[in-house]
Amino acid sequence: MLPSSRLEKTMPAADRHYVLDTSALVCLLEEEDGADEVESIVRKHGPVGDAAVCFVSLMEFYYINHQERGEAAAQVRYALLRELPLRIIESDPELGLMAGRIKAKHRLSVADAWVAATAERLGAVLVHKDPEFEPLADLVRLHALPYKA
Repeated sequence: MLPSSRLEKTMPAADRHYVLDTSALVCLLEEEDGADEVESIVRKHGPVGDAAVCFVSLMEFYYINHQERGEAAAQVRYALLRELPLRIIESDPELGLMAGRIKAKHRLSVADAWVAATAERLGAVLVHKDPEFEPLADLVRLHALPYKA
């Protein structure tokens, strides 16, 4: 874990709210490049409620692990994920309309539209490893973790 992430050095304290994309969750559990930054965010901001995930990221995380590792491993890893001190943002009609508006204007997956809408609603930094989010830089604050080669 880094003593203080590069991201936190550039942002005022009042703006340190985060939404972790599924790719950031995978990064953390797989210990990919950038995992130390995600861990720092979870440790520092999760317990105070300033680190969140969109409900759809839980489903994505589960099915990715199910496909790659099988059902039993997916259940274990999902249980580990649920132990992290992260706020889970559930769906509601307004969030659905926000996600729909984002999906209508940008070429990205439905799941990523929900995640982006969650970050927009919370005024949060979207932490990700997915270049698909880059066109949304005018809509939400982005923090890209190192992309896979």
